[in-house]
Amino acid sequence: MRQSSLVVVANRLPVDNSVAPDGACEWRRSPGGLVSALHPLLKHTPATWIGWAGGTGPAPALPDVDGVRLHTVPLTPEDFRDHYEGFANATLWPLYHDAVEQPEHHRRWWEAYQRVNRRFAEAAAAVTEPGGVVWVQDYHLQLVPALLRDLRPDLRIGFFLHVPFPPPELFMQLPRRAELLRGILGADLVGFQRAQAAHNFAQLVAKVFGVPATDRQIEVDGRTVRVGAFPVSIDTAEMAALAARPDVVARAERLRNDLGSPENVILSVDRMDYTKGIEHRLKAYSELIASGHVKVRDTVMVQVAVPSRERVGQYQILRDRVEREVGRINGEFGRVGEPAIHYLTQPFDRAELAALYRMADVMAVTPLRDGMNLVAKEYVAARVDDSGTLLLSEFAGAAAELPEAYQVNPHDLEGLKQGLLAALEADPEDAATRMRAMREHLHRYDIRSWVRSYLSTLDETVSAPTG
Repeated sequence: MRQSSLVVVANRLPVDNSVAPDGACEWRRSPGGLVSALHPLLKHTPATWIGWAGGTGPAPALPDVDGVRLHTVPLTPEDFRDHYEGFANATLWPLYHDAVEQPEHHRRWWEAYQRVNRRFAEAAAAVTEPGGVVWVQDYHLQLVPALLRDLRPDLRIGFFLHVPFPPPELFMQLPRRAELLRGILGADLVGFQRAQAAHNFAQLVAKVFGVPATDRQIEVDGRTVRVGAFPVSIDTAEMAALAARPDVVARAERLRNDLGSPENVILSVDRMDYTKGIEHRLKAYSELIASGHVKVRDTVMVQVAVPSRERVGQYQILRDRVEREVGRINGEFGRVGEPAIHYLTQPFDRAELAALYRMADVMAVTPLRDGMNLVAKEYVAARVDDSGTLLLSEFAGAAAELPEAYQVNPHDLEGLKQGLLAALEADPEDAATRMRAMREHLHRYDIRSWVRSYLSTLDETVSAPTG
């Protein structure tokens, strides 16, 4: 078995199985947020990516993709149901997002979470060179760092959480809170999107284990675990180049014409998830139409809501509610050939996304809670002429980095409406100044900066005895 000095361990592999024009199945780079963040760097570094291929049953053998070696971890139908849909996405996900939906707790889900995490840890132990670096990603695999340290104490282990980390009083609801924390503390460096998340984690560890803990380091089991905030970013230059391509520019113009060439286009691009604030946004927009502040003939909203976790009951209910609300708004305010909201549920490739970003005058990114939200950053990167406005929830991780956006509290309906109006009616010169500042920030702190920052800190971290 070939080994690598850098191994990334994530729930999903950075590829999707698609059907080529000739009918053959082929594996292509997938467009997910984590993949978009890591892949541009890994293709320049001899590395192995460990993850699940997306189906159940035996693990397929996959070829390298852009020089990245792929190692597949299998999931059984029971693993998928109880680990992925269950503990990861019906227990941890809602809890980590401020319990917007009530987390569920089932013992068999926890057993599956342990079983799958051990499988990932064993895979990492098998493919990592002596003294190598393993970078574990996200909430699906929080037990892996400690399991891997038991198997391979020679390794440097990093863990990064892409979603928010909740305040201690929320996390303390978890029946297996101590085991989860011990799993994460197996890492040498624990990274978060925001400083507040690192603070929450340190407070929680001190409370549960009674050990010395600050927002920068924790002393546990005779080791020092470093803690810090490392806001994830995007390949800014790649998105800017894509948005400037003549075919993308032409596509953006055609899209706007297809919408009837309105004065203003509001765009939202979300996964169908209750954390994204889609219903709040639709309600705010419909009230602006009802009050006459927005006229359907002049302003169009395009809502992209890609289906997600469709077998989880909460997501099925959300999709039904969103589709009913879109139907109500279009039935009440739309005209023949002039819907108030263009509602799309299919995924888009990156070129089509770039065209949508270029077309939109206002990008509305208003989640109730989000670890970062790379869509906000992609929109800014795509605005190569410094036009456009970004409406951004203050509860998205990106808000800390993009203060020039029009920031709103998505729970405050009146404030959300005023924010939408401010973004629609922004003075072009002021909007350009704001966009330019955000673009400069993203060029300085892009994906390469994020990976350099995290891995250099991990390289400096020595898991040494503390006495």
